[in-house]
Amino acid sequence: TVTIVRIICIINRFIGSLSGEKRYMFVRRYWYGDSVKDIAAALDESEAKVKTALFRLRKDLAKELRKEGITE
Repeated sequence: TVTIVRIICIINRFIGSLSGEKRYMFVRRYWYGDSVKDIAAALDESEAKVKTALFRLRKDLAKELRKEGITE
């Protein structure tokens, strides 16, 4: 059975493996709930770049969770 502690450890490891900019995007969006517009402004990047990065990060996290047997 999957425990919440195991999931948290996997997510923390994933976040820890990210570059500073990607970690900032991920945490600001999914922990603090910042808008894509606000994240883009803070990083002086386009909203399109932030949206693309977040899409890829979600995809990479899903892949990691599948690898660990959390999701199918």
